[in-house]
Amino acid sequence: MPAERILIADIGGTNTRIALGDRNGRLHDLQTIKNSDIADLREPLQTAIGDNSITEAVLAVAGPVDSETVSLTNYSWKISKPSLQKSLGLTRLTVINDFMAAAYAAPAMRDEELLFLQGASAHRSGNILICGPGTGFGVAALIDSRRGRVGLASEAGHAILGPVDRSEEKIFERMRSGDPLSTETVLSGQGLSRLHEAMHDLRLNSEEIIGNLKAGDAKAIETVSLFLSIFGRISGDLALAYNAMSGVFLAGGVGRALAQHYKSSSFIASFRNHPPYSERLAKVPVAVLLHEQPGLLGALQFGLAQPD
Repeated sequence: MPAERILIADIGGTNTRIALGDRNGRLHDLQTIKNSDIADLREPLQTAIGDNSITEAVLAVAGPVDSETVSLTNYSWKISKPSLQKSLGLTRLTVINDFMAAAYAAPAMRDEELLFLQGASAHRSGNILICGPGTGFGVAALIDSRRGRVGLASEAGHAILGPVDRSEEKIFERMRSGDPLSTETVLSGQGLSRLHEAMHDLRLNSEEIIGNLKAGDAKAIETVSLFLSIFGRISGDLALAYNAMSGVFLAGGVGRALAQHYKSSSFIASFRNHPPYSERLAKVPVAVLLHEQPGLLGALQFGLAQPD
């Protein structure tokens, strides 16, 4: 990686975060923009470059990135890698999944940037998982290999989600609109809103529900309690699927907004409740990422690790 700063962006389904990164892993000139406020992604990226001699960029994008044109899962943008690279005058443009970027950030987090729900610290080797609700439900992992940890992006948030008891079955049935429910349709910002409406016949957005939760509203408490119980169950499923015994990190805007409510919920009980592996899961460090920009930080870490 050359000495000059590189352009870093975290492009989500609701917001785009842009910064310049240096070789010491620090972010500069950070800005957050609502996607709906800009017509063309090139404009804020070009503005961030300004007069700086920037030839490289790493973009973390909320969607699959394995083609030359990347489509966001929960927004209308399509990003042509060759076209964007040319228009920005870059020598190298790297595009990775946003949760894979956050996975690269997780091991570098300081203790004060993590809220541990189980375990005192995460192991520094072995497989780790990062997942959580935001505009959608993101999932990624770092897998141990002979060459070190390798990032693995995933669309596991679109796996079909089913109820585990009669109570959930009734609620899930109210949430269905023909198609089976996926993890993302329940565990996301809009999912929290759908869940609240199914439980209480009251349509509020996720910000309003979380605001009511903090004010002690009984209906919001009940909704979030079920939301976190389901989140715990899915996190346990994913920890087993990826053999992520060295750490599970919880991320996403909604996941971070609920950070202070995990311990009073059944999240960890649901996470562990996977017989015959309940005891195995009880040994896994589980922490909420409190860092506000894990996607940017991880995209920078990924970029710095690439060969010149």
